[in-house]
Amino acid sequence: MLPSYLTVKGDGMHEIVIQKSRFIAHVTRAETEEEAQQFIASIKKKHYDANHNCSAYMIGENDQIQKANDDGEPSGTAGVPILEVIKKKGLKDTAVVITRYFGGIKLGAGGLIRAYGKSASEGINATGIVERKLMRVMHTKVDYTWLGKLENELRSSTYNIKEIEYLDNVIIQTFAEEGQKQQFIDWMTEMTNGQAVIVEGDMLYLENDH
Repeated sequence: MLPSYLTVKGDGMHEIVIQKSRFIAHVTRAETEEEAQQFIASIKKKHYDANHNCSAYMIGENDQIQKANDDGEPSGTAGVPILEVIKKKGLKDTAVVITRYFGGIKLGAGGLIRAYGKSASEGINATGIVERKLMRVMHTKVDYTWLGKLENELRSSTYNIKEIEYLDNVIIQTFAEEGQKQQFIDWMTEMTNGQAVIVEGDMLYLENDH
């Protein structure tokens, strides 16, 4: 698992018009090639009457799956420029489909490359980029009397609360960086006069806007 990486926030759509042609960017997060292909198929179905539905995706920790499809545009003028934008932005697990409705004016190879690149870039920016950071979930078990104080302290700290479980005791799940675990334990122990039981949980990705 990577310590951190960038990807798109979720699903997004953004339209631009260049020389009377409509370029509609559709963006999604895809963690498998199957997900990417299903997404492309769904856009093609939705825009079955478009002149082209060009696509690209990059998937895997080491970007091991990279595909680009020109869907009838001159070779190398659509899919590759879309893929280049994904690479340039340093994104992983990202799929982009650009739907083009031809407006009657030919753009030429250079014009197409610029148009598909611009559409992909603006589409990704409109969708939003997040950083996914691998964090350790720390479980802090305390008596209910400590809840108010700890919640306030945590919310004004650099730590993010994942969730709070209300059982016989209260368990606060908090994200901590792997290198900050001991610091977190010491801080919690000091705040609760040693009355907290702190257990390490799973490693999970925490998402923050980039």
